[in-house]
Amino acid sequence: MPKKRKSVFVTVGTTQFDSLIEALDTPECADALRGNGYGSVVIQRGKGTRELPTPLEVRVFDFAPSLADEMLAADLVVSHAGSGSVFEALGMRKPLLVVVNDALMDNHQAELAEELGKRGHLRWCESGGLANAIATFDPRGLTPYEPGDPSGIARALDDALA
Repeated sequence: MPKKRKSVFVTVGTTQFDSLIEALDTPECADALRGNGYGSVVIQRGKGTRELPTPLEVRVFDFAPSLADEMLAADLVVSHAGSGSVFEALGMRKPLLVVVNDALMDNHQAELAEELGKRGHLRWCESGGLANAIATFDPRGLTPYEPGDPSGIARALDDALA
């Protein structure tokens, strides 16, 4: 029986994050995805306009009322660092690779990704490191996120912003 092709769901939220989509559109990224058994990619690109002419099976849409079904169907979620998308994927216990938008000023999203990465709940990178992050990502090393008391993360963010 042939091995099931794994799927990736990519979300940029409601903004434009074309550098994430451009990072996917490289031979290195396509090779990393294929090398890890991923055969299909679903992309929620928000306000972006970038197409993805990759050798993988790709479906692209701009917005949807909910991304829950797409996340649930995915074997890997690649997300911008917005807290809504991050915590939705973590709450579903999906392997999560967060791509920080380094073009943002006062980037609290990067601080969130760094803190959750330190705690082992996700892996994060900037768009230029996406192919390497996919190639070396092992979801078995992640620590499941337990929703509940957000005070530890809130305290860490407060300390980082102080």
